[in-house]
Amino acid sequence: MISKRKRQSLIGQVTSSKMERTVKVKVTRKIAHPLYQKRVNRFKNYLAHVASVVPNDGDIVKICSVRPISKNKRWQISEIISKSKKIGSKS
Repeated sequence: MISKRKRQSLIGQVTSSKMERTVKVKVTRKIAHPLYQKRVNRFKNYLAHVASVVPNDGDIVKICSVRPISKNKRWQISEIISKSKKIGSKS
């Protein structure tokens, strides 16, 4: 019986897409402060490989873990959840 392994996935926002076939994704999570128990935001940036879908800055994307592609890339864009909205652009 062959079963596909379940890969770790995260949801974040694309902050930079200036590199070739690579984007920077900011993943934000809410944790409780150790002393005051107030919910605070913590974030981490991941470099993700772009294979088939090409996201732009501000897009919300889902990234999945893959084998190491380079020194810092261990994630790949699997889908674009929502596109960014341009407000007040004149063209």
